[in-house]
Amino acid sequence: MQPGDHVATKGDAPAVIMAESGETVTYAELDERSKRLAQLFRAAGLRNGDHMAIMLENHPRYFEVFWASMRAGLYCTPINWHLTADEAGYIIEDCGAQAVVTSAAVGEVAKDLKPYMGNVKTHLVMDGDLDGWDRYETELEKYPAEALDGETEGQFMFYSSGTTGRPKGIKPALTGEEFGAGGGALIMLIQGLFGFTEDTMYLCPAPLYHAAPLGWSTAVQRLGGTVICMERFDPAEALSLIEEHSITHAQFVPTHFVRMLKLDEEERTKADLSSLQVAVHAAAPCPVEVKQQMMEWWGPIIHEYYAGSEGNGFCAVTPQDWLDHPGTVGKPMIGVIHILDEDGRELPTGDAGQIWFESPMTFEYHNDPEKTKGAYNDAGWSTLGDVGYLDGDGFLYLTDRVSHMIISGGVNIYPQEVEDALTMHPAIADVAVIGVPNPDFGEEVKAVVVAAEGAAPSDELAQQIIAYCQERLAKFKCPRSVDFVDELPRLPTGKLLKRKLRDQYETA
Repeated sequence: MQPGDHVATKGDAPAVIMAESGETVTYAELDERSKRLAQLFRAAGLRNGDHMAIMLENHPRYFEVFWASMRAGLYCTPINWHLTADEAGYIIEDCGAQAVVTSAAVGEVAKDLKPYMGNVKTHLVMDGDLDGWDRYETELEKYPAEALDGETEGQFMFYSSGTTGRPKGIKPALTGEEFGAGGGALIMLIQGLFGFTEDTMYLCPAPLYHAAPLGWSTAVQRLGGTVICMERFDPAEALSLIEEHSITHAQFVPTHFVRMLKLDEEERTKADLSSLQVAVHAAAPCPVEVKQQMMEWWGPIIHEYYAGSEGNGFCAVTPQDWLDHPGTVGKPMIGVIHILDEDGRELPTGDAGQIWFESPMTFEYHNDPEKTKGAYNDAGWSTLGDVGYLDGDGFLYLTDRVSHMIISGGVNIYPQEVEDALTMHPAIADVAVIGVPNPDFGEEVKAVVVAAEGAAPSDELAQQIIAYCQERLAKFKCPRSVDFVDELPRLPTGKLLKRKLRDQYETA
């Protein structure tokens, strides 16, 4: 399935509605524009298997660019528009993009990309002019709204977030399928597990340059549903949109839940959420207390999954299974899970170690054979670098990332556990836990805190936070110090860039 399949029956129906502006793109418009852009790509010399890049804010025309790349058989790489020109330019060069589409809204970065675009054959800017770029709207009108001959499916090529160095492209193989035959696994997943249909009203509250927001939104469009796309996340606005558009399905990250839970009672309760059938969350471990409060508020409609853009495995958990196994991210639906120690030995039930998937699904990191090799062991199992354990019923629990672990006095401490314990403290708006040097123990635990509105940073508050943690966890896991900052380095998805945070302390 693909959007053009729905033009005959629902051509005037909205494929996407922008939440803030209300701008709508119908299925007929999406089909027509994606055909024109695919023709433009072909005329510029792009062929099956070539690469293009999108660097746009959450924009109503984002989806036509994506669908044009799919029907032209291209690799489509979304770029985080918050990156610097050097960071974005690295991705453009590394993926070998021959076409780049941006907008005037991110022109401050785009205007400095010229040194990185030697391989680019066509560079298009929406909503205004940019020196050295062609006007998207003008160029599009030069090409017919006709399907290319022999259209075959393209692929995403997302880049990792770069939490431990330069990001790497995750390159799946092209399938050679006829355009419209792609997305089968994801379609079966969202239909079978979560009940998506052609009548789905899907709320996308996160940036489209990430895998789940763009992947699930475009899967909704394959089915013929409607995407309500937020330009930026606001917790009160998200609740209001559920009522306004009778949202049936939505996907969140734990940070979204925390921000909604911290709204005052009036804001939390004024929207009618009765249309919401399924809320799905992923991307980061969710503190048990946070999810329990969300379940009490929204009822048992909150599903969870654990997977990576690498596609090497997939776990999911229903609301009831989670209530029976609080904290789990589910059982594997793709792949067999193995928990291994540092020497590659299988660990017993309940012991935490690195998570490996035994799976027929394979992947490679573009232009980085060493990183690809490091993601596989001698048995052919692959890892995303996460740490966790299995319980007696086979449910997986995440504890942290291998690269985030703190070793204090020879003891392993997982920052995620400490962050989870602190997240719902009323004086904390945001928190990160890292290891900092200690002359006796090697490392010690430090909490870096953004104080909530109305809470004044002070030595007294720091001690209260430490005591709060000690009431919930063993003392050796708790912070020995607390620093207050105005903001933590997070991606809009909520993912914390701990490398940047640790670097600040190493250079201080």
